[in-house]
Order: sequence, then C-alpha cells, then structure tokens
Amino acid sequence: MNDGFSLELSQDQRDVQEWAHGFAADVIRPAASEWDEREETPWPIIAEAAKIGLYGFESLAQFWADPSGLSLPLVNEELFWGDAGIGLSIFGTSLAVAAIYGSGTPDQLVEWVPQCYGDADDPKVAAFCSSEPEAGSDVASMRTRARYDEATDEWVLNGQKAWGTNAGIATVHVVTASVDAELGSRGQAAFVVPPGTPGLSSPTKIRKLGLRASHTADVFLDDVRVPGRCLLGGKEKLDARLARAREAATQPGQGQQAAMRTFELTRPTVGAQAVGIARAAYEYALDYAKQRVQFGRPIIANQAIGFALADMKTEIDCARLLVWRAAWMGRNDKSFDAGEGSMSKLKAGEVAIRTTEKAVQILGGAGFSRDHPVERWYRDAKIYTIFEGTSEIQRLVIARAISGMRLG
Repeated sequence: MNDGFSLELSQDQRDVQEWAHGFAADVIRPAASEWDEREETPWPIIAEAAKIGLYGFESLAQFWADPSGLSLPLVNEELFWGDAGIGLSIFGTSLAVAAIYGSGTPDQLVEWVPQCYGDADDPKVAAFCSSEPEAGSDVASMRTRARYDEATDEWVLNGQKAWGTNAGIATVHVVTASVDAELGSRGQAAFVVPPGTPGLSSPTKIRKLGLRASHTADVFLDDVRVPGRCLLGGKEKLDARLARAREAATQPGQGQQAAMRTFELTRPTVGAQAVGIARAAYEYALDYAKQRVQFGRPIIANQAIGFALADMKTEIDCARLLVWRAAWMGRNDKSFDAGEGSMSKLKAGEVAIRTTEKAVQILGGAGFSRDHPVERWYRDAKIYTIFEGTSEIQRLVIARAISGMRLG
C-alpha cells in the first residue's frame, strides 16, 4: 500500500463537504430564485447559516486550519453550487475578516471580528473596500488617502471606494488607503471603520447583471476619523514597513513578489466559487439532456450534445484540480513561481462562463427562460472573469511569473 500521494479527501473533509452541500441543497437552492428577483440581502438565510455554525469566525478558522488548504474551497464550491448571490452574502464578510486576521494585532482580532458577524439571533456583515473607480486592477493608482493627526491620535480618511461587497449595510468596514502615494501599492495600509463613524456614506446600491442577492455599493469617505487603534497592525509596524519599502524603491524589482503573493492567496477560493456555478449548470444540463426526447430518443444520444457535456465535465474537473493545487500551495507556504493562484482563478472563471453558456444552449428556448435556473447561473458566472482580477490581469501575472520580466 502506498501511503504517499493521494487525491482522496479525508473523512473530516468529506464531512465538511457534505455539511455545506446539505445546507446548499435544502436551504439555499429553494430560495435562490426569490432572492435573485428581489435583489436583496437574504438575511434569513444568513441567520440560518449562523445558527448551524456555517456563518461565523469559528467555522472560518476551522476551514483555514485544514493543513491541506482544501476545506475552504470545498465549502465554497458547494455553497456556490447552491447559488452564487446567496453564497457571496454568506462568504462576503470573510473578505474583511481575512484582512483583519492577516494584518491585525491579536487585540484587533478580538475587538473587531465578533462585530463583523454579530450572533445567530442578530447576524451582521462586514465589508472589505479596496477597489476604486480609477483603481481596480491598477491598485497602485489608489486615490483614497489616510492622514495621521498626531494631536488626536486619529487617522483621517478621504476618498471613494467602488464595488464593495456588503458596503453600506456592513457593521464594520475595512478600508484600504494610501499613506505614502510615492510608494504606490507598497505605501498603502488597511483601516477598520467602526459602526456609525461620521463621514462614511453609501447612498446608492449597485444593480447588477448577476449575484443579485449580494449587496454591492460604492462608499464615500469624507474626513472620516478613526482612532489610531483602527490601523490594522498598528503604527509602529506601518512605519517600519514604509521604511523598508522606501529602501526597496531604490532597488528595482524588490517587494513585488510579496504583493503578488497577497493577491494570489485569495484566488483559489474565488476559483472554487466559479467551479461550483459551472458544476451546477453541467449537472442540470446533463439531467435535462437525458430526459428531453426529440426524434424518438433523448437528446444526449446525439453526438453534439454528448460531446458538449463531455467537454463540460472535463473542463470542470481540470479547473477544480488547479484550484486544489493552488489552495494547497498557499496553505503550505509554497511559492507561486508560475502564478498558480492566478492560473486557478483564470481557468475556473472562464470554465464557468463556457459551461453555463453551453447549458443554456443545450436547454434551447427553455434555457433562455427564467423557469430554469441556467439563465441565472449564466448571469452569475460572468463576474468571475472580472472581479478579484480580470482574466487579462491573471494572464499578466502568470506571464510575469514565468518570464521573470516586468511585462506591461
């Protein structure tokens, strides 16, 4: 018996997968169409997730703790198989929590993470606000500024954030801002904006093509003052990091790998979400093709349909394996020498679009109707070639990694 390499999930991983799948099948799917039509945050479903322990820092920490790195992608694939909009409503808070967990001090973790989630009887959400109207993929062009006021030990934030998941309805907002514009992305820091802080506003919710059950909005910061303790990591750590960045700025190429790795680490989870959408569309199209009879036989008996479904299944499995590899690498501190995190997100996002489009085609006119969920999955899939880095940005990251050159 070979006790070495294995792709078989452990019993604990299968239990987590089945737990998430059961919630997706029994709670999320039956409500998916309603919340998509309403374009509202599904608070009752978030509360149900909190009651069973699926929504909260304890479960998120459990997923993060898996030494294989696979638990988080497994859960995301299942929930987004249920519905992407509701799935993002449940997992959107984890973006802000990840920022606090990754950059914050133990005291900040204890103070802010519980406020991000609330409790099962009164769940809350948090928002991570990084993108801007003129600084989406180009994070170095961030215009939101943070100025330190020594007299009051406060940071003053001014600027605008775009496309914030949960922005405006969140209890806690985590906002990135430039503290030294000359250093570009290396001169940025993250701040917690506590509940009810004056100067933060989010007047308009964005109406979207897909992910309609997930709240998205712009955030405006007008002389938003937050206490010094709201700077994630603290000022001493920030000053030391800025000093290193200024020194590295005189040495071309220094500091780029760390920045790329930060983004790379989040991409397998996003890829898993896209795989979940693709799998949902494939399974639905497969069942339909086996039941739909034309010219005296099921349409799957036609080679064109059978081959299309074969390609869909193959591509989904390819994407999942790339996601698993990148998730394992990230959890075990392996270097993304070839942009493996970007590979997983690039492949999964494009597979989700091709698979959902093909599912609509297999269903024909029925696929174009809201009577079947494939049209919703088709709409939801598109965002996965746009957010968390467009497909073009993923290719640029991969090209730079494999060439060792600063390609533009």
